[in-house]
Amino acid sequence: MPSDHRLKLTNTLTRTKEDFVPEDANNVRMYVCGPTVYDYAHIGNARPVVVFDVLNRLLRHLYGADHVTYVRNITDVDDKINARALRDYPSLALNEAIARVTQKTADQFHADVKALGCMEPDFEPRATQHIAGMIEMINTLISRGHAYQVAGEVLFDTASMPAYGELSRRNLEDQKAGARVAVDAHKKSPGDFVLWKLSSGDEPGWDSPWGRGRPGWHIECSVMSAHHLGPVFDIHGGGLDLIFPHHENEIAQSCCAHGTKLMAHYWLHNGFLQVEGEKMSKSLGNFITLHDLLETEKVGGRKWPGMAIRLVLLMTQYRQPLDFTEKALEEAEGLLEKWDDLLARAGVTATAGAEPATEFLEAMVDDLNTPRALAVLHGLARAARGGDTASAQALADALAFLGFDLADVRRAVDAGRPAAADPALAARVDALIAERNAAREAKDWGEADRIRDLLAAEGVVLKDTKDKATGLVETSWEMAQ
Repeated sequence: MPSDHRLKLTNTLTRTKEDFVPEDANNVRMYVCGPTVYDYAHIGNARPVVVFDVLNRLLRHLYGADHVTYVRNITDVDDKINARALRDYPSLALNEAIARVTQKTADQFHADVKALGCMEPDFEPRATQHIAGMIEMINTLISRGHAYQVAGEVLFDTASMPAYGELSRRNLEDQKAGARVAVDAHKKSPGDFVLWKLSSGDEPGWDSPWGRGRPGWHIECSVMSAHHLGPVFDIHGGGLDLIFPHHENEIAQSCCAHGTKLMAHYWLHNGFLQVEGEKMSKSLGNFITLHDLLETEKVGGRKWPGMAIRLVLLMTQYRQPLDFTEKALEEAEGLLEKWDDLLARAGVTATAGAEPATEFLEAMVDDLNTPRALAVLHGLARAARGGDTASAQALADALAFLGFDLADVRRAVDAGRPAAADPALAARVDALIAERNAAREAKDWGEADRIRDLLAAEGVVLKDTKDKATGLVETSWEMAQ
């Protein structure tokens, strides 16, 4: 049964924040567009994965884990994949090269998002598993007068759908005005898009009524979502860049093939991501993959814990633009380390399936207002520092609810310390820092200074850093050179 907390979501289709009312509270269904596996996922790709992972967790809490189905696809047939296969494996047959590229990239994607604390979806269909369904849907569209074959392609006839453009608020006249006639001469309308295209002998292809070929990008998600969730489902999500043409074209295909007015009741889109205030691009040298952050030292000369990346992606409400910076990573890591230390001193760990604090949950059901939810966590932390064990427990439970594994941060911090090779020394220093923090909270400045001097005599240098946003002090340490 659903929780008493009423979830509100901003629906791109209506441009309003609405009460979420599923078609069936015992069968809540969500589809999110996943990766095209030709290259490692970058941090822009990571944002929707984390955002909709949090929504999946929230839905499972509100309606019960057994009553939610989350589908995220993998696109493993695409011309970018073909090009990457030819580049990386020129000596192999194309099909074998494609298989290597897609498997390697999908494996890396799974490892990266797992490091970010994301749950696996209930279903993760691959486009190549649903070619027969795509051919069937295209046949249906042709038979109903919504598609036509021309110049070696099967195209969707956008003029056949009066409601085309409702999601993106674009109309066909606007598209005609901006069309390049030379490119679109074979189309009935400039906005008509590919459902099926013929493949040459050295390109991947499947037999179809229109010749050996491969599907267009948009038809894939229409077929995979319908296969797992039905012709109309509750939530469709993805990045803001997918509203047009991808999601607009999905709606056109699905509604015209199934004879429905809707494909999904609620359309959710996360905002764009920048890096250090600029649009991410390879030409600017600020193109950052999750692999770069997690497994190399490309950013800040070090590796970063997945939980710090996750926190940065949640510090901004999902619909707003996000500026991903090294400073934000440092602050996120420091905050998580501080909370980990606080909970360790309080002697509490998260309780599986616990009901989150009311104020925290109220923030989350308000269109995933994660900044407000994090403000609640800061309040719980302040109370916990004052000795309130219940607040410490609520903090631990809320962090687990958001998918945070504080042990991940602890491992990363310990690995980066010069004294990590001496576990006994590291444990002793951490214990003394905890004692010093307790003395400072009790305003016993003499004891705090004594511990600092004791550590300094052993070559341990402490550094206190104040968080401007919260006013809280974080203590780090290193060995003197």
